[in-house]
Amino acid sequence: MQPLLLAAGLVLLSFVVNVPCGYLRENYQKFSIMWFVMIHITIPFIVLLRVKAGLGWHYIPLTLTGSVIGQVVGGAINRRKRDDVPPF
Repeated sequence: MQPLLLAAGLVLLSFVVNVPCGYLRENYQKFSIMWFVMIHITIPFIVLLRVKAGLGWHYIPLTLTGSVIGQVVGGAINRRKRDDVPPF
């Protein structure tokens, strides 16, 4: 049961850490250096946490999914705020 909780926590953490990066990524031109940096800057941190938690490479797709969803949500928040779209 413990590896499952560690994996769930790591996926949640990868999501939470990538939301601000996705938010900031929207301010840069697509495919610029900083755009790539905002996408990839959290990867070493997440890999380090996965290794320290003792989780194998089988959990990489889960953390990658959490990271991508965090990037998308952060970008959507930035676009919504920038365009002044009401929440509902």
